[in-house]
Amino acid sequence: MNDHAVRHAGGTSPHVVVVGGGIAGLAAAARLGGAAGGTGVSARVTLLEAADRLGGKLRLGEVGGIPVDVGAEAVFVQQPAVLDLARHAGLADDLEPPSTAEAAIWTRGALRPLPRGHVMGIPGDLDALADSGVLSAEGLARVGQDLHLPRTEVGDDIAIGRYVAARMGREVVDRLVEPLLGGVYAGHADRISMRAALPRLLTVAGNERSVIEGIRRMRGPQPGGSPDKAAPPPFRSVRGGLGRLPLAVAEACRAAGADLRTGTAVRDLRRAGEAWQLTVEGPEGMRRIEADAVVLAVPAPAAARLLAREAPAAAAELMAVEYADMALVTLVFRRSDLPLEPRGSGFLVPPVDGRTIKASTFLSNKWGWLAESAPDHLVVRTSVGRHGEDTAMILDDEELVARSCAELAEAAGLTAEPYAGAVTRWATGLPQYVVGHGERVARVRGEVAKLRTLAVCGAAYDGVGITACVDSARRAAGDIASHLGSRAVPA
Repeated sequence: MNDHAVRHAGGTSPHVVVVGGGIAGLAAAARLGGAAGGTGVSARVTLLEAADRLGGKLRLGEVGGIPVDVGAEAVFVQQPAVLDLARHAGLADDLEPPSTAEAAIWTRGALRPLPRGHVMGIPGDLDALADSGVLSAEGLARVGQDLHLPRTEVGDDIAIGRYVAARMGREVVDRLVEPLLGGVYAGHADRISMRAALPRLLTVAGNERSVIEGIRRMRGPQPGGSPDKAAPPPFRSVRGGLGRLPLAVAEACRAAGADLRTGTAVRDLRRAGEAWQLTVEGPEGMRRIEADAVVLAVPAPAAARLLAREAPAAAAELMAVEYADMALVTLVFRRSDLPLEPRGSGFLVPPVDGRTIKASTFLSNKWGWLAESAPDHLVVRTSVGRHGEDTAMILDDEELVARSCAELAEAAGLTAEPYAGAVTRWATGLPQYVVGHGERVARVRGEVAKLRTLAVCGAAYDGVGITACVDSARRAAGDIASHLGSRAVPA
């Protein structure tokens, strides 16, 4: 069956197909279809998602009878794009800051406070670093050498771990930078690109002799004169779970006239004159859909497959993007069974300490809405998996739960048995921003730009966080609108 006739049934509005129903695809659909402010071009939008649900790595689940996020649970809100998206989706009043931002590092045999004044684990406050006990005396002394060493040359890009080790020593990389970066990218500090992951630090490295002084200037003066204590947390969730956000965006898209289809995979993409032809497989079998423009909001391997015919150079670049597998283990405890209540929002675990889990979040402590909805329960989450490891995929659910429980008991004294648990696996969960990633993305976009009415967006390009994905979607939608606005759509 061919959907081309449908394209002209409603007049001359261009038809845009968005491939991928994660937050980037939904944000692009909302922008193009007018559900999130619009782009100046009135488009008819069709969104195609291969899975049986929308939302990608934002997902609400139920564990032990308690609704809880089993995917991403916080969003960075210091850029306006994601706040605008939440407002257009009707969730502006439901955004909620964390109840506590007090985090710890489980290292050297104890839970130790995450020292204030850092940027992605790179310290800017030596007193706070010393008070935390995260580093040994030798490691602390080595960090201080940064204040006297000559500038380290970084060139166009450098691995974050390599640069910090040269300035401050290996221990600060192993016990602070690795767990912070690993929490965001599920990768390794000695491979992650400074230009792609921390571009502001690259500017500091090029202009400042001391990274400690540069970090202090990066952070700037804090409210109340004390770093972190009075500064508002830069993250938010949504009351009832961040997984509500994609559902609300989808509802706004439908209200604006978008056609959102799940269980519908795109098998082929090719030019058809000035238009695009997509071969899709869904509940109605194989069919063709024609569009005036296409947005690919899918992981790099899927985008590469679809671009292989029309943009082979871009496809080759995308195939080289590596991914890390991850698993999230959600555990629910009865508070009456706990010998003690854990404090803070959770803790990170340096890989050098050889644990299975890389982090744990005390969700009931972190989010007030969850504590209110389940006051007699403590919901805890652990995460497992880094790039190059297969632990998250090869261990069965029972073993992942058992290891998580054992390490929670050792780290935080959570010796009670959880009454419920669930494991959520994310194969190819997070793209790796290795040195040269920014140049790769520029080459991909350069090739894609030649196609004019096709754009790419999502975690593989400009950042793995939700805010970065929404920004990426806005950029893609703007590019498509610009090209569509420059030519008439045939009636």
